[in-house]
Amino acid sequence: RTERSIREFIHFYPVVTVILIINITLWVLTHISSTTIGNSIYSYGVGHNISIYMNGEYWRFLTPVFLHANLGHVLFNSFALVLFGPALERMTGKIPFILIYLTTGILGNIGTYIIDPQSQIPHLGASGAIYGLFGIYMYMTIRRRDLIDSQNAQIVRTIFIIGMILTFIRPNINIAAHIFGFIGGLIVAPILLKNARPFSK
Repeated sequence: RTERSIREFIHFYPVVTVILIINITLWVLTHISSTTIGNSIYSYGVGHNISIYMNGEYWRFLTPVFLHANLGHVLFNSFALVLFGPALERMTGKIPFILIYLTTGILGNIGTYIIDPQSQIPHLGASGAIYGLFGIYMYMTIRRRDLIDSQNAQIVRTIFIIGMILTFIRPNINIAAHIFGFIGGLIVAPILLKNARPFSK
């Protein structure tokens, strides 16, 4: 990638840009601003399995994808999205990329629910969607080698392995979201990569 400015980044990767803006804006609203709106967004948007189980609040499968616990959390996931999202957006197109991101993020939260549907511990973050991107890239390294060269394939494998190791050794990680998000990426990859083309800016 050779974009030379933020303006170029926005022009070439509009979906990634919008997701970044949403993530950061919601983090500011829910953590820096102590407004009623921010508190309501967090309260009604955070992942909360018992609320889904008891009250049918199914929107909580989606909304946690855009909320984050602290500054480090939102920066880490935003950095991962900037690294791995742009090329995939260009290869698949805007709509397929949106579907990839949202579907894998939702599957990560569904997996969290399946593991413990009556959990009262809130969860949030884009990690399921980020690992969904990993699932897409790993599928490329196995079945769509026309979309990724050997050097980048090796980089993806290495970062994925490191990420999975950290998933199991770092505290306060939603392991189910990572695993189910990754599996979701593998599942949707054959469909959403069908018309994909090698990355070019």
